[in-house]
Amino acid sequence: MASSSIEWTDKTWNPITGCTKISEGCKHCYAEVMAKRLQGMGKPKYINGFSVTPHPDALNEPLYWSNSCMIFVCSMSDIFHQDVPFDFIDKVFDVIRNTPQHNYQILTKRAERMAEYFSTRIIPRNVWIGVTVEAAKTKNRIDYIRNLKATVRFISCEPLLEDLGELNLNGINWIIVGGESGVQARPMKEEWFLNIKRQAEVNHIPFFFKQWGTWSADGVKSNKKVNGKLLQGLVIQNMPTIKKT
Repeated sequence: MASSSIEWTDKTWNPITGCTKISEGCKHCYAEVMAKRLQGMGKPKYINGFSVTPHPDALNEPLYWSNSCMIFVCSMSDIFHQDVPFDFIDKVFDVIRNTPQHNYQILTKRAERMAEYFSTRIIPRNVWIGVTVEAAKTKNRIDYIRNLKATVRFISCEPLLEDLGELNLNGINWIIVGGESGVQARPMKEEWFLNIKRQAEVNHIPFFFKQWGTWSADGVKSNKKVNGKLLQGLVIQNMPTIKKT
């Protein structure tokens, strides 16, 4: 079990590690940097560095977590990477079904493969499904989740790399937005965030502003902790409301 510093989740669970770059949001991947660091430290789980590696021995971890948690699945990978067999993904979802006390957040950039997977499978009620939309040319990923029968369908605009323009938010229940962090972080602008926030409000969708990242609201490169998470002077970190049945 790994407690998470990510504000919108409680724990991370990594039955798969490693990935490959697929779009501009991957350019300065934090998971790749972390995996190589852990490999250098001799951590057995990262003996393969950032190569895609399923970990059968990690599958049952949530079975032993007694307290109800919000769990981000595969923070160090993409569960729908083409090198992860569907039968292994099935095993991940078997554990999810057997731990209804938890809610699981699954975020992918590989929306097409996710859609292929769910075309023949039912999404458990305790699963939130999201796609990353970091640039205008990746907005089509939203089309793959808007009609899925998931309890929560969300988009993560992090790192936000440009103005996304108008978004079709039909079927979307939650939006996360954040700037890029790290020494190579790309600049971002406040109006990009505010454009998404406006559309979220019009569509009555909870909006979660995670952080400014390395670049401040004034366009100054600094430490992400110094830049903080105030948007127009406010912390705006709304979560979706889940109806109990």
